[in-house]
Amino acid sequence: MKKILFICLFVCGAPVFAEETPKIELKHRSAFNEEAEARNPFWPIGWKPTAKISTSNVENAGAKISSNAFVVSSITLDPGAHFAIINGKTIGEGQQFGLQLGNQLYQITVKAIQDGRVILIRRDQEIIVPLRRK
Repeated sequence: MKKILFICLFVCGAPVFAEETPKIELKHRSAFNEEAEARNPFWPIGWKPTAKISTSNVENAGAKISSNAFVVSSITLDPGAHFAIINGKTIGEGQQFGLQLGNQLYQITVKAIQDGRVILIRRDQEIIVPLRRK
């Protein structure tokens, strides 16, 4: 520190400290305004997003889902939590998951996991799926 201060005194004539440096004022602030149909600059070159699945009320209000669309292969009943393996995925009570049938994607909620069966809900439909034993 003494060497730097000495050099500054020798060259500048007076010591210069960080508190004495002038503040920098911005004259022009940069901005980025993306147009509605512009390509996102963070996407790889040539990449285009895939179309999103429409989930309107008319499409999903249709047919009821059969319990055959689900396979419950295991149920675990712990004092603190209940879990089931439904269609190969471990799911707990109250969780939601997606079920794809054809082109449709349905939101399913696990209402209850009981001994030997799982109760699922989709909108106002209650689906009872028994445990498949081999």
